[in-house]
Amino acid sequence: MIRKARPGRTLTERLTRCYSGAVYDAMRDLGLPAASLPSDIRPLDPKRSLVGPIWTAEGRAEQGIDADTSLLGWTKLLSAAPSGSVVVCQPNDSTIAHMGELSAETLRIRGVTGYLVDGGCRDTDFITRMGFPVFCRYNTPADIVGRWAVEALGEPIVIGDVAIHTGDYLMADVDGAVVIPQARVEDVVAEAERLITTESELRTAIMSGMDPSEAYLKFRVF
Repeated sequence: MIRKARPGRTLTERLTRCYSGAVYDAMRDLGLPAASLPSDIRPLDPKRSLVGPIWTAEGRAEQGIDADTSLLGWTKLLSAAPSGSVVVCQPNDSTIAHMGELSAETLRIRGVTGYLVDGGCRDTDFITRMGFPVFCRYNTPADIVGRWAVEALGEPIVIGDVAIHTGDYLMADVDGAVVIPQARVEDVVAEAERLITTESELRTAIMSGMDPSEAYLKFRVF
C-alpha cells in the first residue's frame, strides 16, 4: 500500500513509490494518449526501476567516423547530462552498444539517475553489479568507436510512437516504460497515487470475501 505523500516530497520521490501499470492507468483515466515505450525495451536488472525527469539524446550510425570524433562526441554527452535526470537516447541504430561500464559509472558518479536507450548495451554484469539502472533492447559487445556519432542533446526524440521531450518524466520498471508529459506530471502522479490506494482497499475487500463484481462496482478499479 502506498503511503500518503509527505509535504515537500518531490515528484520523482512520489513517482518512485508508484509502478508503471498504475501510471499507465492514470494517464488513460485522465484522457492522455498512451505513452508506453516498445515492449522490447527491458531492464538489465528486473529488480530496479528507473524514475525521473528526462534529458534526451540522439545519434546516428556513421561508418568510418574517426575514433576520436566518435568518443569525444560521446564524452560530451556524458558531460552534459544533468544531475538528477534520466538520460533517454534514440540512437537510430540496432547493431552496436550505446552504453557500457565506464559510461554508466561516469553517469552514476555525476548524479544521473539512470539510462534508457532504444538500442544496445554491453558490460551488463558490471553495470548490474554497480546498481545503475539501464533499460535497452539488446546486448552486444560491439561498441560505438568509429561507428556512431552523437547528433543532438536535449532535443525532442521519438521512440516507438511516443514523442519525448526533455523535462517529461519516465516511469520504467519490469513491466515496461511510460513517458509522462511534463505539463501533466503532477496530475498523473496524483491520480496514480489515488489508484494505488483504491487498489489496496479493493484488495482488502476481496481478501475479506467480497464478491469480485461487487468489489468492482464499489471501487471502480480492478
